[in-house]
Amino acid sequence: MSARPTEIKLHQASRLLEVAFEDGARFRLPCEYLRVFSPSAEVRGHGPGTGTLVTGKEAVNITAIEPVGNYAVRLVFDDGHSTGLYSWNILYELGADQDSNWRDYLRRLAEAGYQRQA
Repeated sequence: MSARPTEIKLHQASRLLEVAFEDGARFRLPCEYLRVFSPSAEVRGHGPGTGTLVTGKEAVNITAIEPVGNYAVRLVFDDGHSTGLYSWNILYELGADQDSNWRDYLRRLAEAGYQRQA
């Protein structure tokens, strides 16, 4: 798959990143979701089963979106995290799989005994 975005728009007040793609897909991705599913090694780990369960990011926001070549953006979060490169394919997959990813994340939080803040 080689999805290319046609629009990337940050809604800071609602903490949403809206991404539209050439195929007509449009996703509204919460900053918290993007932060806890960062493609960085810090979050995903260096191999299968080595990722980290990120917690406490309910109010995180994006402060900058930096283009990386013609294939990705670096999202800079207000908690200082900025090491993940969000390729177009990763952004598309995060959008397409948002519901199942989020359900899995909430399950993992519950298993860890973490209570999300409102």
